[in-house]
Parts: sequence; structure tokens; C-alpha cells
Amino acid sequence: MYDDFGFSRRELLLRTAGGLGGIALACLLAEDKALAGQIENPKSKIESPLPHFAPRAKRVVQIFCMGGVSHIDTFDYKPELEKHDGKAMTGKGKVDTFFGQPGNLMKSPFAFRRRGRSGLWASDLLPNLAECVDDMTFIRSMVSKSANHTPATFFMNTGFTMNGFPCLGAWLSYGLGTENEDLPAFVVLPDSRGVPAGGSINWTSGFLPATHQGVAFGTGKEPIPDLFPADPAVQAHLREASGFVGRMNRAYAAEDPGDSALEARIRAYELAAKMQVSIPEAVSIDTESEATKRLYGLDNPASAPFGRNCLMARRLLERGVRFVQLCHGGAFGGNPRINWDAHEDIVDNHTRQAGTMDRPVAGLLRDLKARGLLEDTLVLCTTEFGRTPITQGLNAKGRDHHPHAFTVWMAGGGLKPGYAYGNSDEIGYSVDNPTTVYDFHATVLHLLGIDHKRLTFYHNGIQRRLTDVHGSVVGDVIA
Repeated sequence: MYDDFGFSRRELLLRTAGGLGGIALACLLAEDKALAGQIENPKSKIESPLPHFAPRAKRVVQIFCMGGVSHIDTFDYKPELEKHDGKAMTGKGKVDTFFGQPGNLMKSPFAFRRRGRSGLWASDLLPNLAECVDDMTFIRSMVSKSANHTPATFFMNTGFTMNGFPCLGAWLSYGLGTENEDLPAFVVLPDSRGVPAGGSINWTSGFLPATHQGVAFGTGKEPIPDLFPADPAVQAHLREASGFVGRMNRAYAAEDPGDSALEARIRAYELAAKMQVSIPEAVSIDTESEATKRLYGLDNPASAPFGRNCLMARRLLERGVRFVQLCHGGAFGGNPRINWDAHEDIVDNHTRQAGTMDRPVAGLLRDLKARGLLEDTLVLCTTEFGRTPITQGLNAKGRDHHPHAFTVWMAGGGLKPGYAYGNSDEIGYSVDNPTTVYDFHATVLHLLGIDHKRLTFYHNGIQRRLTDVHGSVVGDVIA
């Protein structure tokens, strides 16, 4: 096949391995195992034009808080917990906790007050976000299918507790594409302290074509590693090699048009070349004003790393990136924990985590609003599950995992601002009318002009979708 070139594609890659580092961005290419064998079936073509109806939002930024944020210590005020602090929980049947160490009821150690014109409750744990409640929309009746970190993280990201399914960002890339051909449609900004449970599986394209996987930026000084060659003198040789590899790839692709993995690699190489121009400008936060940097908390060592990611997210969104996921919190375990997993001490854990994300996320909301971007940008702040209203063990100060009731909030395009939907019971333990993750995903897609039942991909004999066979739009939160 390669007689015209004189040697095989593999031989060329081996000969030019060093030079190709400047254009073959490692973060754009999934591991070979993830790419192998992904064949796009003709039945997977999107039959109806997208969007299905007029969208309220054009782009999404998701803040994912790893570890499980306590709803009853942030935005779901429960006066009954104050009345019964230190007493045994009764009337709930068998007490269900992840570690099987039920303790007594514990009131929130953080003071709650009504905020803004809407009068919504928020605690002093997140003082900056508390000032933004008039722009936020809360769902206080969320439930999850798992109390285990990794499956619950997968579930919130993909709608399935098992790995191997496309995440929300991949579905949006597949359905809506990109608004900027020089930047990825789906970008992930991991926490500088570590990656989430399950790692890159959380931004996988699953069985969708590999081009729709999330592009994870680095957390160091160079968000995109190996974007430029170490020796600028070889730039001309790289361009020549790139063109040569491109011709070989196109020849191979013409003989095997069903190989989406190769197509993903070809597009990655092409995008990598464009990104050598687009990325340095897009991520250059040094060009921002000092006032903007302070708004995002870059003047505080605790909040600066996540603040930098939030500011970078705004710059990517305004340049046409469709979906940006900001991960807050990293790997589990350790002491102190670097996520919201407050088993030992709710005050210590949540105060530290809030100190790293409160100002940056509030700054992002305010900045998007000031620039007129919040009108058609959907902001999501999600977590895996909530925390128990009882302590984890007697005479303890922490809370266990709790999938039976938790809170998420949204803001921006098409939502009712300053509004709270749903309720947990009087102590935040259960929900009478639950909102599932399927409902949440259906609502997000609806705001982007997508009928969640019509965005499908044929895989293993099934027309798969983000919401599986479930989900209803939460119409009450839509303006």
C-alpha cells in the first residue's frame, strides 16, 4: 500500500517520533485501547437536524465537585436539625449509610441566612456564592443510584454507573459540534491537586466516535504539553512531516472509511496544528486585568489554582468551545482529603474546599453576566451525592455518603433565576418527589435545544442515549 512512499506508516512514525511531538498532542489522543475498534454504524447518524428546537443556551460550563458536597450545610436549610441536634434519628425505618456507622443527628455548624431579593437560603460556608443566589437555580430533590464514589461520579457524568458510556460533554460534541474549528468542542480542566475517581473515563466518548472525547488540559505552566518543539529550528521539518503523514493517513482512511479511530487521529493531528496558534492566545490569562484576576481569587494562594481554571474556562467559552468541565477536587483518601468527602470533620473539610472554589466560581458567574455571556451560557454545579444528616459514628464530627437527597444548582441560559425547585424532608434525609440524574440530563439537553429521546447512537443493537430509557424535563426550572 505504501510503495509510493517507500516505507510503512509505522516505520515513518518511528523515524519521526521526536518531531511529531510538536503536533501530536498527547492530550488529544486517547489511549490506543480506548480508540481501538470504534466503528461508527450507519444507523448512528443523527436523523433529525439539531438543534431540535430553538435553544436557550449555546454552551455549557460544568463545575463538578468531587467527593459529595453536603446539601444541608450549603443551600438546603433544615431548622429541624437545630431542634434535634444530638438526638437519634427516628421515623425513617432502617438507617442507610455507606459505611454502616450511623450516629446521631447533627445540625449544620454553618449559619444560614436568606439572601438577595429572592430570599433563598444559603449558609456562610460559601459567602461569595451566597451573594449570587438571585442568578442561580437550585434543584433540592436530587437522588443518585450509588453511594460509592466512582460509580456515582460516572452516573452524574454519563447517566450510567458503569464505565464505557459517553459523558454529557461528548454527547453535546456529537450532537452540536463545535463553534470554533481551531479549538476542541469539549475541554476538561482537572484540579491541580489530582484527577477524579475513574480518571479520564469521566470525559470519555465511550462508544461515540473518538473525536468527541474530552480534551484534558494540563495543570502546570503549559496547559497543552508538547505543543511546540523544544528546538524551534525544526519547525519547518515538522510542517513537512505533518503534510506527509496527512497524505498517508488519507490514503489509509480511503481504504477503510469505517475506522473512526483513525479519523479521530487524523482530526487530532489537524487540530493540533491549528492549536499551535489558537491555544496560546486562548489560555493566556496574563492579558487579563488585575481587577479580573482578583475577581477570580488569583490574589489568594488557596483559591488561585482553581481561579485560574475558572478564568481559563471563560476565555475558552467566549472563543467557541461548546462544553468546559471544571473538576474541583481530586483523588480520594489521604489526610487531609483534597475533595468534599467529609467523613472525619465536616467543618474542617468543607471549609478548606470552600476556600478554594467559592470566590472563583462566584467570579465566573459575575464575569459571564457582566460580559453578556450568561444569557446563553448554561452553568452547572454538580456533585456525586449529598451527606447524611447524622454523624458517621457516635460522638463524631463528619458525615457519610448520602445518595437519597442532595442539591445541585444551575445558572444562565433559559433558567428561572433566584428559584429553588423540589425539597428534601425536614432533616434532609429523603425526597418525596425525586429528581433523577436522568431528569437533570434531559433538562440540560432541552435548554440546548435537544430532545433527549432523539439524540441517539446505535451501539450493540441498541439506540443508546444519554438518559438511557428514562428522564423527564424539569419544566418548572425553565423560564
